[in-house]
Amino acid sequence: MIARSMIAALLAATTLATPAWAATVSVFPVAPEEPTAVTVQASGDGRADDSAAIQQALDQARDKTGHGIVFLPSGTYRISRTLVVPAGVRVYGVGPTRPVILLSPNTPGFQKGVSTMIVFGGGDQYRVGQVPVPVPTVVPRDKVVRDANSGTFYSSMSNVDIEIGAGNPAAAGVRFRMAQHAFLSHMEFRLGTAFAGVYQAGNVMENIHFQGGRYGIVTEKTSPAWQFTLLDSSFDGQSQAAIREHEVDLTLVNVAIRNTPVGIEIDRGYSDSLWGKDVRFENISKAGVVISNEKNVFTQIGFDNALAVNSPVFARFRDSGRTIDGKGNAYKVASFSYGLAIPDLGHTGDYRTDADIQALPAMPARRAPAIRDLPAMADWVNVRSLGIMGDGKADDTAAIQKAIDTHRILYFPVGFYKVTNRLTLRPDSILIGLHPAITQLYIPDDNPAHAGLGPVLPILESPRGGDNILSGLGLFTGRVNPRASALLWRSGETSLVEDVKIMGGGGTPTADGKMLGALRVNTGDPVTDGRLDAQYPSIWVTDGGGGTFANVWSPNSFAQSGLHVTNTSTPGHVYEMSVEHHARNEIVLDNVQNWEFLAPQTEQEVDDGPDAISLDIRNSNNLLFANYHGYRVTRTYAPEKSAVKLTNSSDIRFRNVHINAESGFATCDDGGCGTFLRASKYPFDNAIEDVTARRFVREREFASLNIGAADRTIPPVSPGSTPVEKLEDGFWSISGAAVDAQGALYFIDRRFQRIHRWSEARGLEIVRDQALDPVNLAIDGSGHLLVLSSLGPKAGVYSIDPNGPPDRMTLIQPTPTRTKGAARTLLPVNWWNNGEFRDQLDPKTYQFTTLAEMFARDAGTPKAREYLSPDGSLALPAFRVWQQGPVDHVGWRWSDSLNANGLVGGKLGDRLFVTNGSENITYSGTVGAGGTLTKLKPFANRGGESVAVDGQGRVYVANGQIFVYGADGQETGRIDVPERPLQILFGGPDKRTLFILTHHALYAARP
Repeated sequence: MIARSMIAALLAATTLATPAWAATVSVFPVAPEEPTAVTVQASGDGRADDSAAIQQALDQARDKTGHGIVFLPSGTYRISRTLVVPAGVRVYGVGPTRPVILLSPNTPGFQKGVSTMIVFGGGDQYRVGQVPVPVPTVVPRDKVVRDANSGTFYSSMSNVDIEIGAGNPAAAGVRFRMAQHAFLSHMEFRLGTAFAGVYQAGNVMENIHFQGGRYGIVTEKTSPAWQFTLLDSSFDGQSQAAIREHEVDLTLVNVAIRNTPVGIEIDRGYSDSLWGKDVRFENISKAGVVISNEKNVFTQIGFDNALAVNSPVFARFRDSGRTIDGKGNAYKVASFSYGLAIPDLGHTGDYRTDADIQALPAMPARRAPAIRDLPAMADWVNVRSLGIMGDGKADDTAAIQKAIDTHRILYFPVGFYKVTNRLTLRPDSILIGLHPAITQLYIPDDNPAHAGLGPVLPILESPRGGDNILSGLGLFTGRVNPRASALLWRSGETSLVEDVKIMGGGGTPTADGKMLGALRVNTGDPVTDGRLDAQYPSIWVTDGGGGTFANVWSPNSFAQSGLHVTNTSTPGHVYEMSVEHHARNEIVLDNVQNWEFLAPQTEQEVDDGPDAISLDIRNSNNLLFANYHGYRVTRTYAPEKSAVKLTNSSDIRFRNVHINAESGFATCDDGGCGTFLRASKYPFDNAIEDVTARRFVREREFASLNIGAADRTIPPVSPGSTPVEKLEDGFWSISGAAVDAQGALYFIDRRFQRIHRWSEARGLEIVRDQALDPVNLAIDGSGHLLVLSSLGPKAGVYSIDPNGPPDRMTLIQPTPTRTKGAARTLLPVNWWNNGEFRDQLDPKTYQFTTLAEMFARDAGTPKAREYLSPDGSLALPAFRVWQQGPVDHVGWRWSDSLNANGLVGGKLGDRLFVTNGSENITYSGTVGAGGTLTKLKPFANRGGESVAVDGQGRVYVANGQIFVYGADGQETGRIDVPERPLQILFGGPDKRTLFILTHHALYAARP
């Protein structure tokens, strides 16, 4: 992501006689001294077909670690088919003029559907062998390409322009559905009448400019289902919209959109978390932003300091037709927020539009770039020329320190640079690499200087107030070095850390070639065994430090946190930072003011993070978090209370908050190949916990919350309509419940494989505690338990008499689904259905299938087989069971019924209520033939965990608290529960007791 200061004025049109690359100036005027790079050997004259030569270079680039660099020299490279960039490969244009990849007019294969010139591919993430869902936009169509996925890191393209000639209406320049540490930068897309510049986006794009086309960017959610950030970029002259998208969690910083009908269009039937800072709209005829899916928690739209001229409508709501109009010809949107707004801690939210719009006499000048320029290449000094080895063996510490002391700008070619003591930067030091996976400064294991008890000893330390830059480097503190930290940062507001990877976690080549866990021990304590949480923070900003941190990935489980900021009021700007896999905390702020975090993402893995929280804020104020994701992996087995903890902190703005634990993946099994969805039962229970005020925010999805001054008065929460009583507690996590004819409650404590019973007469009992992995229960007409288990390659179902001998069970085999009969059909009470990671764009109509349409399609698909209870009274459809990774005894298995917190049932034609968590909507539907749910209709715009209906037809929805609706769908009350309710159902002798299952306790209410 290199400087833009050298870019000349853009030319409006190019021909083959006037090479397209003359329009923009190269930011790599010479090829960096990089012996490992593969240079494309092709004509580059704009006439010969260079497809094969470029593809050959791309295929040759990967080294033994699976990463590599390709240099594309100045020229115009005509292609006639899709180029595939392998995972981990970075492509850099080099030479005095920026190279162009050209699709000449009327190139066969680019006239129908969507066809991409360049596809960034992925690896076999889950070792399934086949390509489950080949990329559908490849030319020729019969070529099988594995799409980039959530395990595709580092792939990039920079300083390369894309040009599409006339007669290619289906063409898109790049498919870039990437995960961490991938980027497009310093590119211009000259699109003419083509479909789009980028179709399917990911991670970060910086200094990208789109001219013409129907759209500049068209995209759905990224491969890991978190944010996409666009920096310092522009759109001009798109015929439909600059950006068309949904669910991509779009974050814009310093982006200009000009001369197009719509700036940002969110697709029909979809939501997005959209955040824009310093976005300019110029000559936008219809709307700056089109907002869809109103009154849905996933619709979170916000702007800070948007500017507009000759753009009369700032925001248009697709469903209602409502508009937010500008003021005058030129105006400023100082702040804008639409979505679920939470008034304060402890409260639930409601939908609101806040807009502060001010007329301007004229448009101000465009702001300075968010990402500062790197210095001109003429000033770079190659460290190899200074005697630094980078061979992974020689100790380079003294030589690197000498180089820092004597040269301002150092370039590090690919290599492993061994460091055994602190490296101290000068106030003006700049360190540059091109590929952080294979350009690392690392500490060897058991390094003497880093052993034992002592103060922090970082790889790199910057001076207070320094004007430093780190770019394109990896930092690895080793597996066993208690005093180590990767980066101790005291630099000032103008400093920059970009494209820096803290090694650890996924995508970590090592100098010794060993796996990260090669030095495990066996104490029985998983934290100690893996030496987790045993080093200082990876990135420690302190003592007045600040600056900009962009496209940084910090997943080192050996460190106590990934980003730790202490004792500073120097402004900090964080753009698209991924902090993951720590045992205690991902991000910690202590005595911090004046920082903004745009598109921060955290993740807790099943092995290292069951007890970790996402964000710990202490003694801090004047902070902004926008498009914040607090994610726990689907495989998580342990509940955790809160994503964010606040202690003695105030004046904090949260915008567009997403606390989740669901994902999707592509795989193949004997049922075929496809993309599948999974949702964990263990996202954080609360979004935010104020430890000082002892208040919580239960809403996991919301658009805005202002935490004001510490001495403010928080309005009291209106009391719930019905008191609740705790019946039992001390569980790990309970769900899967059912009620028998006498009203007794049966439920499962999944972690310990126990089936419990609770009744008024006998209290709590253990019915079974065998190692049969029960997940969900139902009661058949004879009073026996039908048990859905996750055990076995395809899961299984068995029946037991809860009062019978504990060594007896009846294994039920699936049989063809009956077309007639009186059996009640069991269906999940909560679903997760989102169609993730498969292109939903209809290549004929260019419309996306909506979430509601996908839910109706999948829920309405008949099941070929079913599990029938021995007495014939219950039928559980055999939902397809899939597994992440190869089939073995430890694989994680999912299905709609295994994912559910419980089951509901009815006879053919009965009306049921269920919730689709991917939409946060509660539906009514009709039980259909073949285990289907048909005639789905939205009932309430809340949903998530569970639904129950009482004898009077009132509907109860568990979604943070329990919300009560009349039969007409109008909210009539709320039941407040001390913990987050996960499953609710009516039972007791008179069927009027509402049982409420939380992770750790069983409650009851009598509404």
